[in-house]
Amino acid sequence: MTADLSRLLAALPPDMLPPGRPVSPEGGGPPGYWLSDESVTDLGLWARLRARHRESGLWPLLLTGLASDETRPWVAGEVWPAGMSAPDRHDPAQVLAAWWRDSTTTGEDDDPDAPGQATAPFGRTWPGLAAPGEPDEPADDCADGYAEFLVAGSTRLGLVPAARSADTLAVTGWSGPANHVGDAGQLSAVLRSWEERFGVRVVGVGFDTLQLSVAAPPTSIEHARRVAAEHFAFCPDNVWQGAGSLQAYAEQVVGAPSWWFWWD
Repeated sequence: MTADLSRLLAALPPDMLPPGRPVSPEGGGPPGYWLSDESVTDLGLWARLRARHRESGLWPLLLTGLASDETRPWVAGEVWPAGMSAPDRHDPAQVLAAWWRDSTTTGEDDDPDAPGQATAPFGRTWPGLAAPGEPDEPADDCADGYAEFLVAGSTRLGLVPAARSADTLAVTGWSGPANHVGDAGQLSAVLRSWEERFGVRVVGVGFDTLQLSVAAPPTSIEHARRVAAEHFAFCPDNVWQGAGSLQAYAEQVVGAPSWWFWWD
């Protein structure tokens, strides 16, 4: 799943990166990503590295840690790449449908009526994948702009040997949504589909948060409801502990150039 990280890093111009180091998983195994020693302040560095991805094989990420312990997960290597499957083993439609069934079987706080209420108008019936969006701008340009927005005082730079942004979660062995799904390969499979349908790029990853740029978001409430259904399957907490209903959440994603996910 991964290329030799040291070889790929060595091919970059020597003055391109700030001080940093490859990070090995705490459970053992070769390093799955490179991490800057300090937070990044150069607003354009992410975009420059993203522009070299096709030749470098390294996808940049903006990485943040747990508020109570910023070493987790990225500095500490609290990741498990060996336990993640390859994204191409999974059909994203089937993965989302299974998550939808699991999340609508019982509601938040085990209220049997909560799923149907929260996911109206679909109730417990999986509506299937949403249609693709129409891009407002090239997906990589959208990602560059979002990365500049996300750079903050506690944001480190990561580089992941991945062929596409969606695969970075599986390659690093990220376990942020462990209470919802334990296999980042399934997450990456869905993200591949979102890359293709909505011009999504993975830009920021935290302890249990995920930040995506979106070049082709839904522009109508009808389309947004279908997208919201996928988001609910992917991350139910965005609805249960956020908007409160699929309809309210859909209103938030109409025309939104970025998507943010958080797992409890």
